[in-house]
Amino acid sequence: MIALCVDPQLSARPFAYKGRAYHRMESVTSAMPQEKYNLLLLQRGGKYGWEAIINEDLRIENLNENLIRGAVRMGVESGRLPETTTIEEIPLILEKFDLSSGDGKLKNAAAVLFGKNLSDYPQCLLRMARFKGTNKDEFIDNQRVHGNIFELLDVAMAFFFKHLLLSGKVEKLYRDEELTIPYKALRESCINSFSHRLYHKPGSSVSIAIYDDRVEITNSGTFPEDMTLERLLGPHDSEPQNPIIANVLYKSKVLESWGRGIGLMISECRRVGLPDPEFHSDGAFVQVVFRYVRDTVGQNFTVTPQLPHSCPTVSPQVKKVLVAIDGNTCSAKEIMESMGLKDKSNFLENYLYPAIGLKLVEPLYPEQPKHPKQKYNLTEKGKTLLKRE
Repeated sequence: MIALCVDPQLSARPFAYKGRAYHRMESVTSAMPQEKYNLLLLQRGGKYGWEAIINEDLRIENLNENLIRGAVRMGVESGRLPETTTIEEIPLILEKFDLSSGDGKLKNAAAVLFGKNLSDYPQCLLRMARFKGTNKDEFIDNQRVHGNIFELLDVAMAFFFKHLLLSGKVEKLYRDEELTIPYKALRESCINSFSHRLYHKPGSSVSIAIYDDRVEITNSGTFPEDMTLERLLGPHDSEPQNPIIANVLYKSKVLESWGRGIGLMISECRRVGLPDPEFHSDGAFVQVVFRYVRDTVGQNFTVTPQLPHSCPTVSPQVKKVLVAIDGNTCSAKEIMESMGLKDKSNFLENYLYPAIGLKLVEPLYPEQPKHPKQKYNLTEKGKTLLKRE
């Protein structure tokens, strides 16, 4: 033990002294095992956080270039990136996003945001379940998906569209519909979970649980240090656990603004007459709970459009299919490549089949779904909807 002058009121935070790690417990300072000190640095985030660590085995070819270009395009359209970014090479874009070091080596954050075939990152996991009733006794649906943040966000929203009821009323010539819980509130909660969670534990994940009376979205992590729940619910500056990841999501317009996500969730729930979402943390997990009464939601409030496009009855996944096909006739492979997707089963279930079911897309060989020359184009309904965007 090394004697140092220590204020007994100081907390047990770790600190370094002459190259060694120590922690304070009351009025005693003692050496801390290096492994524990390194773990606390990972948890604290910033320049020592897990997202900033170089992965010597990660290569640019392990990243989805289409997703990177898509993020840049959204950033330019929103004015958060200069127009010249669209013509820059991928290595330079990654460096400007702070996803690579000066010598071109990639950080963990690059894989979380744009990685493909993430077998080395088991924590890039989304667990989703629809339970019967109000407890976990019986599953209706249970899914586990590995992927980068952009892919997982798409999968999460598709799961909500699959299991949450729609309600609405006719406004002029169109029917405005929305989910049992507002789309924007659910999306914001998922984005927060993906961007602010702790990633250093291989067994960690984000989970979505849908019950008859509530939705729970849970991620590994905790609220920012010194951030009380009261302060979190009021106006506050953003203190992201993973500033690199959060910055890329902000610049690509996935993360709409800094420090306003919770306010958005609350205002969206109040808009449709639902209780304010609940925010819980036990120091290891953060959980957001959206409560609703299934039998009465949608009956006593005016519905307004909530999805980020002009036809709220169409999910973002279906919208992407329409944009990818446009005026062309495309194979499933060509549509997937245009959208930057690799998982064909996910593409068929959450993207293509819903578009066909809504009669927005039609196959060339409807009687032979597995025809070797099968391709798809937009129906007149699909073309009309796309023109309204």
